Amino acid sequence: MQRLPLAAPSVRLRLPAPPGGGGSLGPRTKSLVVAMAIAASAPLLLGAADPPAWTRTQAPFPIAGPITYVGSEGIAAYLIKTSAGAILIDGTLAENAGMIERNIAAAGVRPRDVKLILVTHAHFDHAAGVPALKRATGARVVAGARDVRALETGTPPGETNYGVIRFPPVHVDRGIRDGETVTLGTTTLTARATPGHTPGCTTWTMRIPAKPRPLDVVFPCSVSVAGNRLIGNRAYPGIVADYRRSIAMLGTLHADIVLPSHPELADVIARGRSRQAGNTTAFVDPTLLPKIVAKARVAFDADLAKQTR
Repeated sequence: MQRLPLAAPSVRLRLPAPPGGGGSLGPRTKSLVVAMAIAASAPLLLGAADPPAWTRTQAPFPIAGPITYVGSEGIAAYLIKTSAGAILIDGTLAENAGMIERNIAAAGVRPRDVKLILVTHAHFDHAAGVPALKRATGARVVAGARDVRALETGTPPGETNYGVIRFPPVHVDRGIRDGETVTLGTTTLTARATPGHTPGCTTWTMRIPAKPRPLDVVFPCSVSVAGNRLIGNRAYPGIVADYRRSIAMLGTLHADIVLPSHPELADVIARGRSRQAGNTTAFVDPTLLPKIVAKARVAFDADLAKQTR
């Protein structure tokens, strides 16, 4: 999860003393206090809403080879067509499930032909829509083994500074580990364990045919701290070491195309417009993943230093 809901601070109201001096407030005054508190906090609660782009409709667009973007404007979902059906990566928010299903159909794939749903990690903004999409498609769900419990209980793992944001639970048909693969038809994706953001955070890699040479595609799982508690995280004591290993691992990968769960990290929507305008290599950028990793390393070190103080 990249952006965090803001908790509304408590509202303290100073009221005049009851007529005649001391004594308790009457029922009508108490009701007024409650009403004023709710009214005062309403703007703060409205500010806790998800970014509008997360649920803003985005028409599907081709990326490269068999890959099509089918997510919202602000949260990514990727469709991969194969010789034996299709693979969907992530389900985004629960309220986006219908839009994703329509985008899949608009991309020329019948929902029931989606055979696999791969989940990058167990946070509400990427997994909450998966149960509805699993029901609509009948697809098998695959996720990192260390996130299976979180997905099946709808409770995100670890401790954060913003509390717990639950999501609809979903049965995971296969828990996958580092280096294992999933194959549908002639298409194979490899799972690369990327723990830290969540224990089961999983990066997916694949190679697609292209000229003059095949292209390596990386769907990186997030390595942002995004409110995770790095110090004293009793539910996830190895979180710091996991983050460091995952950032280092991503730095070893070669990627011609980078497709993250939050599209703004790789300008996915802008690249999509360029692709639709005729630039067939709009998504090809071998320098992008090293830049993302370098920024992530700096951001992680800064967050760790801040939490250590």
